[in-house]
Amino acid sequence: MNSLIENQALKTRLKVCGLTRIGQIHELISMNADFIGFIFYEKSPRYVLNHLSFENISKINHKGKVGVFVNETIEKIIETSQKADLNFIQLHGDENENFISELKEKLNPEMRIIKVIRVGSWRPEVRSEIQTTVNQQHKTSNYFLFDTDSKAFGGTGKQFDWNILNQIEIPLPYFLSGGISEENITDIKNLNQKPFAVDINSKFEIEAGVKDLNKIKNLKMP
Repeated sequence: MNSLIENQALKTRLKVCGLTRIGQIHELISMNADFIGFIFYEKSPRYVLNHLSFENISKINHKGKVGVFVNETIEKIIETSQKADLNFIQLHGDENENFISELKEKLNPEMRIIKVIRVGSWRPEVRSEIQTTVNQQHKTSNYFLFDTDSKAFGGTGKQFDWNILNQIEIPLPYFLSGGISEENITDIKNLNQKPFAVDINSKFEIEAGVKDLNKIKNLKMP
């Protein structure tokens, strides 16, 4: 699995985020989902520890377990990653390169960091702001994840203007998130640098944290 995750030449990978049901998680694994995301942000309606224990998560046999954190302390991230036996840390808040450097020094060296870059509504300065963030953080992260900016830190079901990604240099493989649906996923073909993976969440739910597995199964990956 690790070789698959690291090989960008393969077909776009799939990450399903905001999981809360153990039965659905095992079904997604049987459907060959590449990444399974657990939200450790207490304000999220998909906060995983309201539904599953650390033991539940740690026993899931999968090499793409992603823990999502928002402005959490380094100590709490490390503690959670160990208890849940995570493979990836997704930083969805305002964590800067100094924070990430310190975190990486204390994490298991095999752990991979996904840094989220939140993209807001179009303004003339948006492109330069995103490029500056990318330039600052690419040396401390393993992947980027571009998502729609919101006060809720994701899960809005809203798409940002993907054309922005064609206007910047992206030095790392990246995940594409933010309102990805059956209708717009084909638009990925218009991106100069294709995403390493797509990250789906609210558009493939029956309710918060409960996924529509048939919809996911029928999703045509680019």
